[in-house]
Amino acid sequence: MELVQVLHMKEGVGDASYANNSGLQKTVISKAKHVAEEAITNLYCSIMPQCLRIAELGCSSGPNALFVILELVSTAYKACQKLGRQLPEIQVFLNDLPGNDFNTLFKTIAKFQQNLSQEMGNGVGPCYFMGVPGSFYGRLFPNRSLHFVHSSYSVHWLSQVPPGLEDNKANIFMSSSSPRSALKAYYAQFQKDFSVFLKHRAEEIVEGGRMVVTIMGRRSEDPTSKECCYSWELLALALRDMVSEGLIEEEKLDSFNIPQYTPSPTEMKLEIEKEGSFVVDQLEVFEVDWDCYESDGPCNAAKCMRAVSESMFASHFGSGIIEEVFRRHREIVVDRMSKEKPQYVNLVVSMTRSG
Repeated sequence: MELVQVLHMKEGVGDASYANNSGLQKTVISKAKHVAEEAITNLYCSIMPQCLRIAELGCSSGPNALFVILELVSTAYKACQKLGRQLPEIQVFLNDLPGNDFNTLFKTIAKFQQNLSQEMGNGVGPCYFMGVPGSFYGRLFPNRSLHFVHSSYSVHWLSQVPPGLEDNKANIFMSSSSPRSALKAYYAQFQKDFSVFLKHRAEEIVEGGRMVVTIMGRRSEDPTSKECCYSWELLALALRDMVSEGLIEEEKLDSFNIPQYTPSPTEMKLEIEKEGSFVVDQLEVFEVDWDCYESDGPCNAAKCMRAVSESMFASHFGSGIIEEVFRRHREIVVDRMSKEKPQYVNLVVSMTRSG
């Protein structure tokens, strides 16, 4: 599976699109925004650049990226006004993989400019936007060119499906039935990828610059705990049912694994310390309910999973099974959420680029 081509959120603005099914992600951004606001305030007060360069990594195609940027720019402007300084120019880089629907995102920039003027008044400095297609597991920007990097719900995606998962049969992610070799393979891939991510960002961010990253994670040190694996397990149930009915080949299921890792706070902090380019300023853990953002919670929780994962499922299993697998998944989610209240665990870390 070539993730650079395959991994992208559901494009467009239709009923199944990520743009219309990313309320969960917006809730997560809102709950973590105090960390980002504090980081960019401290950054501006210490560096005070004439042109503030912000990168949003894993921007996707929905409204959330510009929701984040509006909060960051408004906060920076307020800090500037308190210091009695001239408002800086703002340069914003929106990054995602080449398969991302950048056009849908770019169409919302005019609305962003209107919202910024309404919030801050006329006379705000120019805000320039640029799209940057490419993997954040490689270099994206020139040396020492960025002041602030933000990423939400992106860095838990790995650069590839970990090698060595041949025995993780009938699972699509880590689970209690996964062999120990599979758990080690997932963790090793996370260690490699996150270290590379930090190394490249360290080259791109100025000394004293800030980075805030929010990802799915877990409180437990057990990588198979329900708090981080449950959502994928319900999709695996739908797939196993279809295998038992002969609708999907068993070999297809056995060879499919989700390229994601949800670390514990200890694992995340350890990698930051090992890489050595950043100092951790804050590391917080918080939960959000699966149905945190709409009245029709269970169905919307299922639609969110589809918007995030459909491209990978279609690439591996073929587009012909998509409607049926997600119909079954929706029924499973509705049933489970009528009996329990599952939550996503999230980690947000704020870092400073050390000298």
